[in-house]
Amino acid sequence: MNLHPQSLYNSVVHERHKARQALGILLLIVIVTFSAPTVGWLYTLGAIVGGAGILFRLWAAGYLSKDKELAQDGPYALVRHPLYVGNFLIIGGFLMAGQVLWLVPVAIAFAILYYPPAIQKEDAKLRKKFPEQWEPWYAKTSALIPKLNPDRPLNVTRWSFRQSLQPNGEPIIATLLTIGLIIMGMRL
Repeated sequence: MNLHPQSLYNSVVHERHKARQALGILLLIVIVTFSAPTVGWLYTLGAIVGGAGILFRLWAAGYLSKDKELAQDGPYALVRHPLYVGNFLIIGGFLMAGQVLWLVPVAIAFAILYYPPAIQKEDAKLRKKFPEQWEPWYAKTSALIPKLNPDRPLNVTRWSFRQSLQPNGEPIIATLLTIGLIIMGMRL
């Protein structure tokens, strides 16, 4: 990523998809850095929500065969974008655990600026790449609100640790995020 101010501006405003992951990670680092939890139950609730997000992402990553097949099992039977649902749970959980109220508007702005365009772009790409599978799945599966009663089996036996390592190294990310939660808990 080019750090020149004009390049950063263009990346954030016009090419959001390129900056989303880096800015999300930066947001989590800032939350951990400035965390000052004083309310124990709120930290615990945040750690549970953030931990659920970490596990949801890890679960989703084990089903994802990027650009090879349309993932429709596991969490993809519940929601079209489970990695994003996991991100929302992680960020919300970290905000609760760290109790950094001034970052709440920043996180909301981040979510509004980055996720709707990312969802549209991914949906368009998947619709084009897997048209026969896409339409029925799209019609029955919400982008971000998980179904409590999916139309198809979850096929939990298809989950693969090896697959979860590709392409983002999800177990490594899960470990680092868990360390972040522990660091915030040590400040309680």
